[in-house]
Amino acid sequence: MIVGLTGGIASGKSTVSGMIQSLDIPVVDADQIARQVVLPGEKAYEDIVAAFGEEILDENRTLDRKKLGAIIFNDEEKRKTLNGIVHPAVRKEMMAQKDEHLKHHKDVVLDIPLLFESKLTHLVDKTLLVFVSSDTQLQRLVERDQSTVEEARSRIGSQIPLDDKRQWADEIIDNNGTIEESREQLLHIFSKWAIL
Repeated sequence: MIVGLTGGIASGKSTVSGMIQSLDIPVVDADQIARQVVLPGEKAYEDIVAAFGEEILDENRTLDRKKLGAIIFNDEEKRKTLNGIVHPAVRKEMMAQKDEHLKHHKDVVLDIPLLFESKLTHLVDKTLLVFVSSDTQLQRLVERDQSTVEEARSRIGSQIPLDDKRQWADEIIDNNGTIEESREQLLHIFSKWAIL
């Protein structure tokens, strides 16, 4: 089975991802891959430099995320250009890793933060949402990133609200409680799906 794991910023998805890995179930992490495909020497890196120019590089010739972010933040066309380069490269690498894992495991989890936003549910058999209340999410993000409440609200606001994502998920882990409670929910869901 291919499971799509998703959540929102500061929902605890990484914690749940770690629990899954500790069960010896492979996790393919979209965020990690997104960082890898834009490293110097990768095709996506070359395409980004060709599209945006060398001024988006730092002194080590790696992408300067702040400079690139400043360019695409207020420019829908440039954001589409960037996403048009990065997203296919990420998907291709995710599928390659998934296929590799399936040679040795019967189940694989694809950890995709923007699973619903990017309309990637067709890549998975089941979707698992890590959910927290909006108050908990805000509080955790402020504590984690030492950001202001306004900054945290703005970042949370750039994603589809977790409340909305609930309706699309096959199963939900309510992560408002303890880590142990979340782990019990995970084990229950995976047992139900015949993964364990």
